[in-house]
Amino acid sequence: QVQLVESGGGLVQAGGSLRLSCAASGRAIGNYVMGWFRQAPGKERDVVASISWRGSRTYYSDSVKGRFTISRDNAKNTVYLQMNSLKPEDTAVYYCAADSTSGLHTSAAAYDYWGQGTQVTVSS
Repeated sequence: QVQLVESGGGLVQAGGSLRLSCAASGRAIGNYVMGWFRQAPGKERDVVASISWRGSRTYYSDSVKGRFTISRDNAKNTVYLQMNSLKPEDTAVYYCAADSTSGLHTSAAAYDYWGQGTQVTVSS
């Protein structure tokens, strides 16, 4: 079992930045693909970014490409999401997830473990 705890969410003005962290416990995440997803009210949970086991490969959704950066520190068992140039449409609950397979999957169904989420609100 992998337990995931997100932190770093909050209220920020448009154009601002936030850095989300996802601390893992229970198992080392070095053998897990890690992803960040987000879910706005009334919408599906969509992938934001994902990163391979050692960080050599990353995926970003078109909506965040160039603004968000995913990274990981396996020694600290932690994954990060740096979010810059935030927009009101980035407002959502952000979830961290772990996938025991090797692909950079974009479907939430592919991920095995989930955190409880952290709220990000971007005001205009």
